[in-house]
Amino acid sequence: MKTPKINSIGKHWHLELYGCDVKKIEKTEFVQASLREAAHQSGATIVNENFHQFSPFGVSGVVVIEESHFTIHTWPEYGYAAVDFFTCGEGININKAVEVLKGKFETEEIEITYFDRGDLQKAKSKMKTPLSK
Repeated sequence: MKTPKINSIGKHWHLELYGCDVKKIEKTEFVQASLREAAHQSGATIVNENFHQFSPFGVSGVVVIEESHFTIHTWPEYGYAAVDFFTCGEGININKAVEVLKGKFETEEIEITYFDRGDLQKAKSKMKTPLSK
């Protein structure tokens, strides 16, 4: 079987998580551990993490992965979380990451929007000076 041609530089998923357990998305420790587990279960390689606890509640954070990043912003007062998965390459299983967050946050409904990021051929054609290794 012929390998399909990759036409984009990256892949970007936007997740809208509704009906999350308020207690689970209000504190940094649980949100951070959950996003880290989602990254691990997806096959991503974690490089760094940075999270911020808002007062009185809510969390924003990023798990930087070799393949790009996973981010989250929570609004416990609405039982809502916004999540982005941005990846490069073919080795990440986003379905596993989604299932981890759905289970951890006891989410009632998830809406997912997908985007290809960066037209690979256009980027190559517009590159002014190639990088050398």
